[in-house]
Amino acid sequence: MPVPCRSYDPEVFFAESPADVEYAKSLCRTCPLVEACLAGAQERREPWGVWGGELFVQGVVVARKRPRGRPRKHPVAA
Repeated sequence: MPVPCRSYDPEVFFAESPADVEYAKSLCRTCPLVEACLAGAQERREPWGVWGGELFVQGVVVARKRPRGRPRKHPVAA
């Protein structure tokens, strides 16, 4: 079975937009090597990217990528 990181454009796994990061993470969920990939990335202290279905930022696993820019000072009324 092919692994997603070898079947798709590698840039997908180093995307900037939160939507693209979530897409990369979803690809990892179909991979038979997801656990080994995550363990290897943690061992190597990968600085960034999606590895084993998790997002690494500055070598730390984070839940999701935040969009660029400052957060709003006041919430927008819906």
